[in-house]
Amino acid sequence: MKSFTYERATDAESAVAAVSKDGAKFISGGTNLLDLMKLDIEQPSHLVDISRLPLGDIEELPDGGLRIGAQAANSVVAADAWVRTRYPVLSEALVSGASGQLRNKASTGGNLLQRTRCPYFYDTTAGCNKRDPGSGCSAIGGFNRTHAVLGAGDSCIATHPSDMAVALTALDAEIELLDADRSVRRVAIDDFYRLPGDTPHIETVLRPGEMITAVVLPSPPPGRQRYRKVRDRASYEFALVSVAAVVSTDQGRIDEARVAFGGVAPKPWRSAEAEAALTCRPATMDTYRSAAEAAMRDAVGRGHNDFKIELARRTLCRTLAEVAGAS
Repeated sequence: MKSFTYERATDAESAVAAVSKDGAKFISGGTNLLDLMKLDIEQPSHLVDISRLPLGDIEELPDGGLRIGAQAANSVVAADAWVRTRYPVLSEALVSGASGQLRNKASTGGNLLQRTRCPYFYDTTAGCNKRDPGSGCSAIGGFNRTHAVLGAGDSCIATHPSDMAVALTALDAEIELLDADRSVRRVAIDDFYRLPGDTPHIETVLRPGEMITAVVLPSPPPGRQRYRKVRDRASYEFALVSVAAVVSTDQGRIDEARVAFGGVAPKPWRSAEAEAALTCRPATMDTYRSAAEAAMRDAVGRGHNDFKIELARRTLCRTLAEVAGAS
């Protein structure tokens, strides 16, 4: 580990001012950053501790939505009565992620910014454009069983690891950001993450010095919600494929549907194709299969991860059958 300096921020404004310096990074729960520092992947020269900032509240908004502070622990959000009753897909996603101990420590803002778990990203002897721009992508042509089948390219096929972000994508959440000049802006979560393109090391639209202060959820969507995660073992494992579904039905027909995938793309993957195939259609297994085919129409396997395409189809069908029924 490299030497670094440390300070504990006393307010949000001083925190963003401090992290605007070259080589500075925020640290909150540290559940990802500390591992990366130990492996010499992240090398900050200065750490700005924001874990004590008063950003942990969960507030009800006038429209019935919620504002979740960036320092709210994952376990607190998952157990919150408003979240469990109005946004159960978010509670289910959080509970499916990591261990209880990590959920107690991990923050909402940190969860959104966690780095990929691609093994080549963690192997400093391997080529990885995300870790070392221009060094290549060892996953392409290598062992890529856990890698992306949607939204990837020749520069990077790593997946985004967050369960929480997948549920937030299906809920149309917005990310509230504070800039060094004290200006505040909100970014839709689907616009917050960038696809790799030619710059896979740039993963979000965060500006230098910007800090996540909250996640804002609009009023609860109608219908039922479900988060389903398929993984290699029952706990403490990242998704091979996950699905967040929000579906409203009326007399056996689907009025509205929202579908987001995890484990299949470099960002939480909102599937407009699946949603279009579901809306105003009968709630039947044939409809779900059509939506699954539409969702994976542009999917590209790289060999070891070819199975993910069919797994994603089946996971979507099963999740839709739970939230909308099937005939």
